[in-house]
Amino acid sequence: MAKRVQLVLNKDISKLGKSGDLVEVAPGYARNYLIPQKLATHATPGILKQVERRREQERQRQLELKQQAVEQKESLEKVGSLTIPKQVGENEAIFGTITAQDVADAIKAATGQEVDRRGITIPDINHLGTYQAEIKLFSEVTAQIDIQVVAS
Repeated sequence: MAKRVQLVLNKDISKLGKSGDLVEVAPGYARNYLIPQKLATHATPGILKQVERRREQERQRQLELKQQAVEQKESLEKVGSLTIPKQVGENEAIFGTITAQDVADAIKAATGQEVDRRGITIPDINHLGTYQAEIKLFSEVTAQIDIQVVAS
């Protein structure tokens, strides 16, 4: 059986690993595909040090982003409740619906902070009342905010 070859990946490859990972593959796969396509390089001590340095920088960057997300969560929770005015029809039913973009705009107006609308989860809002929205700021940081829908 052929000896396995150790490589460091330069790009993410599905079912193999992410960029910077040390992987063991068959020599033919490395020689015929990964190395000529510049998807991987041979694992040398110098390259392993570079990879380790890059991982440490990425880890530091992720910690900073998480800290910013925690601060943003605290400031959002201080606001308490957001008020969104909508036109009302019969039986306190609103025209249209409240979207994640509406919530993001209300947050921007209330706090001045930009929040990605794709991270906002809201229930179906079709009537006046108070609802709870969940805002994902980072992979482990989510904020809960109340949305009060009122007649305009």
